[in-house]
Amino acid sequence: MDIQNSTGISEFHLLGLSENPDLQSILFGLFLSMYLVTVCGNLLIILAVSSDSLLHNPMYFFLSNLSLSDISFISTTVPKMLRNIQTHSRVISYVGCMTQMSIFTIFGCMDYMLLTVMAYDQFVAICHPLHYLVIMNPRKCGFLILVSFSFSLLESQVHIFMIFQITNFKDVEIANFFCDPSELLNLSCSIIFFNNIVKSFLGAIYGFFPISGILLSYYKIVSSILRISSSGGMYKAFSTCGSHLAVVCLFLGTRFWVYLGSTVSHSPRKGAVASVMYTVVTPILNPFIYVLRNRDIKGALRRLHSRNV
Repeated sequence: MDIQNSTGISEFHLLGLSENPDLQSILFGLFLSMYLVTVCGNLLIILAVSSDSLLHNPMYFFLSNLSLSDISFISTTVPKMLRNIQTHSRVISYVGCMTQMSIFTIFGCMDYMLLTVMAYDQFVAICHPLHYLVIMNPRKCGFLILVSFSFSLLESQVHIFMIFQITNFKDVEIANFFCDPSELLNLSCSIIFFNNIVKSFLGAIYGFFPISGILLSYYKIVSSILRISSSGGMYKAFSTCGSHLAVVCLFLGTRFWVYLGSTVSHSPRKGAVASVMYTVVTPILNPFIYVLRNRDIKGALRRLHSRNV
C-alpha cells in the first residue's frame, strides 16, 4: 500500500480477530460474557474489601487497587471491539487510537507495578510479621500506589511521544482488535532504529526491575518459610502468598507466551489471538484465583450477602 503521511491520517482500521462473518456473533457473545464476568468479579472484590473492616489492611488495599486496574485495563479494549462487531465497522479515529493506546499502556503497566508492590508486601508480612503494620503504614501504601501510577504514566507518555515522532505510516490497518503500541510502531517507515532502542530500553526498565523485585521478594519468602519448623506454620505462610504467586505466574506466563509466539510466528492474526491471553484472560481469572483461594475474601462476601439478605 502507499506510504501515508501521519499528518493526513484521520483514522486506523482494526482488523480484529477474524473476518469470518459467521464467527462475529459468537465472538460478540463470548467477549461480552467475559467482559461482564471480569467487571463483576473485580467489583465484588472491591466491594468486599471496602465493606469489611477485617480486610482493611495493606494486603487487601493493594488487591482492591489491582482489581480496579484490571477493570480499567479490560474496559480500554473490549467495549470498542464489541461496538465494532455490532456496527460492522473496524474504524477508529487517530485521536481515539492514541487515547486507547495511552490508557491501555497505563493500566497494563499498572498491573505489572502493583504485582511487584504486592510481592514486597508479601515479603514484609512473612519475613517481618511483628513489624508489618509499622513498615506497611497507610502513608507508605499510598506512596507505593502513587509511584506505581507515576511510572505507568511515564511509560505511556514515552509511547505516545514515539508515535508522534512517526512522520509516515506504511499502512493504516492494525493487525489486532485494539491499538497495540507495538503494532503501531511496526507501521512506521521512519526512525526504526530509534524506536528499537527506546523499546529495548523500556523493556529493560519496566521488565527487568519489576521481575527482579518479584524474584528477590519470593527468594526471601521461600528462605524464611523453609526455616519454619512446624508444618502448620509453613502451610499458613505458603497459603498467604499462594494467590499472589498464582496471579504472577499467570500474568508473566501469558506475556512470555505472547512474546515467544510473536517471535516464532510472523502471522499478525496469530499475534492478535495471542494478545487475548493477557488483555482478556488474565483479568477474568484474577478474581477467581483470589476468591477461590482466599478464605478472608470468601468470608467477607458471605458476611456481605448475609447483611443484604
